[in-house]
Amino acid sequence: MDKHSDELCILTTGGTFDKIYDEIRGELTFRRSQLPKIIKATRCALPITVKRVLAIDSLDMNTTHRQKIGKACANRNENKIIIIHGTDSMVETAQVVTQLHLKKTIVFTGAMIPFALENSDAIFNLGCAITAVQLLEPGVYICMNGQVFASNQVRKNHKLALFEGVPLSGTSIP
Repeated sequence: MDKHSDELCILTTGGTFDKIYDEIRGELTFRRSQLPKIIKATRCALPITVKRVLAIDSLDMNTTHRQKIGKACANRNENKIIIIHGTDSMVETAQVVTQLHLKKTIVFTGAMIPFALENSDAIFNLGCAITAVQLLEPGVYICMNGQVFASNQVRKNHKLALFEGVPLSGTSIP
């Protein structure tokens, strides 16, 4: 077994989580990842490797981007991976990664409000994801709003700005 297999890797792909306000352009944009600052704020004692895969809004993602994220997961030695992803197409990317049938625990998370802005949910969602990735069986999950969902049993409710479970056909979620 590889010495890194039980360590944690966080892959960043962009999304609201990592956006900052660009005063010159007057818009939210990507510069450097906010993740090192966020990890420091969480006071997490685990060894964590952070790798940037993409810096893109998830609304701009296409199949090639999703495959790149899947390949990054497959190529990592770690068996526990968190993917920071934009919330608008997180479910679609999680389903692409699920189809790879990796024997790893992969948890997607993101934020509705950028870390750089007041009242962001980024730290809470990351903290939940760090806990979840340690406790879950291998598979692909989405961790948002204090809940964990299997990648094939979740959707983003755009009206309520939160994630909610959806049943597999023929089953129900309590």
